[in-house]
Amino acid sequence: MFYHLLLPFKSDVSWLRLFGYISFRSAYAAVTSLVLVLIFGRFAIAWLRRLKFGEEIRELGPESHKSKAGTPTMGGVIILGAVFISIFLWGNFFNYYLWILIGATAVFGALGFADDYIKSVRKNKKGVPARVKLLVQVSVGLAAAILLFYYPSSADHVSKLFVPFFTHAVADLSWMWIAFAAIVVVGSSNAVNLTDGLDGLAAGSVIAVASTLTIMAYLSGHVNIAQYLKIPYIPESAELTVFLSALVGATVGFLWFNCNPATVFMGDTGSLALGGVVGVAAIMIKKEIFLFIVGGVFVLEALSVIIQVVSFKLRGKRVFKMAPIHHHFELSGWPEQKVVVRMWILGIILAILGLSSLKIL
Repeated sequence: MFYHLLLPFKSDVSWLRLFGYISFRSAYAAVTSLVLVLIFGRFAIAWLRRLKFGEEIRELGPESHKSKAGTPTMGGVIILGAVFISIFLWGNFFNYYLWILIGATAVFGALGFADDYIKSVRKNKKGVPARVKLLVQVSVGLAAAILLFYYPSSADHVSKLFVPFFTHAVADLSWMWIAFAAIVVVGSSNAVNLTDGLDGLAAGSVIAVASTLTIMAYLSGHVNIAQYLKIPYIPESAELTVFLSALVGATVGFLWFNCNPATVFMGDTGSLALGGVVGVAAIMIKKEIFLFIVGGVFVLEALSVIIQVVSFKLRGKRVFKMAPIHHHFELSGWPEQKVVVRMWILGIILAILGLSSLKIL
């Protein structure tokens, strides 16, 4: 709103030029979403509690989690609400990429909300049927990929596969990139969803990954910087910095309430949407493999579930005491806070490793 209302008057009032700067709007988008969550978060939590949107704790989980039963869930509405308000104030709605990201976020958020509603209100622990959930996720991933694939400004690079530490594309996937991109989006959404099992674990991990992608979106959207760093230049992608900054700010604010002991959980409303945002942003700026590195915590969580299921079906034995792997560490005697902080540390290390790939070769 500010971009469209105030920037046209920059010739009359010089300081209004600030609203044309990505860095300025990104910084204030982050601050706006953070402040919104901190101010209105406790009211939203009270509202969720009155509506009895409480978390259902599975019986086979660690005993320490039994006390969390009834803690308000669907906290993702707090994050998404703050992000959308912030983007309304600071976004440039002439940007093609921004609209794709907004649409994907809204659909993933709605899917997560429906899942949380069925589990919490209707007391159906299965939530949205797995096939329906996967169908929606795949549809969003394919839609985002197709919109990017056929966008004229993306024609030169969209189907190319870039690998960190290599300055040139290693392959051109052509139309197969659409399927590959959809897999990245769906995998990212589900991986974050699996990670959301301990107080602050998913939120803190998302902050590390989204912050890294924010930096990469800014660099990729500036032709001179991209050429100097030898990364693909993505015209118009710098605007993603504003959205991702708002997301980081809102998630930091949410962590204030979500850290141990959590007074609210993000639920599928938050985890499916945050994972989806991360995945869509990554395919937009050609950081699909980069996401695999910086999102290593999510990859580890997802792989632990896959390994556990495959091992049990083939061998009749479990590899881990419980999957996802954060529960394995808990059942091995690690306190919940130690598991979370160590995962955060791992996430930060992986983010640094990802950023270290810039300008190496």
